[in-house]
Order: sequence, then C-alpha cells, then structure tokens
Amino acid sequence: MSHDVLNPTPEYLAFWRERHVCTLTTPRPDGTPHVVPVGVTYDPEAGLARVISNRHSKKVRNILAAQAARPGGPQPEGPQPEGVRVAVCQMEGRRWATLEGRAVIRTDEASVADAVARYAERYGRTPSPNPDRVVMEITLDRAMGRA
Repeated sequence: MSHDVLNPTPEYLAFWRERHVCTLTTPRPDGTPHVVPVGVTYDPEAGLARVISNRHSKKVRNILAAQAARPGGPQPEGPQPEGVRVAVCQMEGRRWATLEGRAVIRTDEASVADAVARYAERYGRTPSPNPDRVVMEITLDRAMGRA
C-alpha cells in the first residue's frame, strides 16, 4: 500500500514513532544491495528520514562512493536530484513500512546534533559522543507499507 511521504496516515506515522530496529539498503560499488540494521527517524514535515552513523562505516562509504562515481560515469538526461537512492524499512508481525529516497551524508555539527536528538527521542537513549558521527539524510519520495 502506497502512502504520501509528506502526509502519512496517523497509523503509519505512529508506527514510525514506535521503537523498532530498521534496515537500510545502500548500493555497493558493484551495484549489489548492502542491507544493515540501523535506527531511523522519520520527519514527514521535512520529507526526510535520518540515520546516524560513523563516517567510516560501510553504509556511509557506499553512499560516498556512489556520489563520487556519478560525475565520471554515464549520466541520465536532464537535471538529476542530489544523493544516492536508498531504502529504509521496519517490520513487526504483519505490520511493515518502507521509506525510499536519495541519501546524502551531512557532517556539519547542527545536522548531526539534530539527528542525534531525534534518535534519542525515538529510541529512548542518547548515543555516546562520537567525533566521527555523521548523518545520512534521506530526501524521501516514496512510502509504502501496512501499519
């Protein structure tokens, strides 16, 4: 079932506010999917999902490699949105929800602090300080699921 990314149903949004481990799928340099467990926050007002991570993680390296490969590789016609295509998903029993969009890595202090605060609100704990923390910011364009 498709959902409006910016105006989800109350049930869909409530499901994304519950504490669930999620998965993140990023493209490896060879194009195969890399799927890992993560914490995700969903901000429908901004049309964003956020994942905090260490800048040296494979998921972050996958995003950066895909962004770097784009300028020299084959280019589709017309203007292209910023970022690399990814998906985040969560499930519990028969309920599931997936958000898709384009991810970029943000390293600025304000973006990271905002993402950490959102994570702490959803997951009920503040991650320990990490000078290598970054945030994967996903500009959403698709939502689906059964919540």
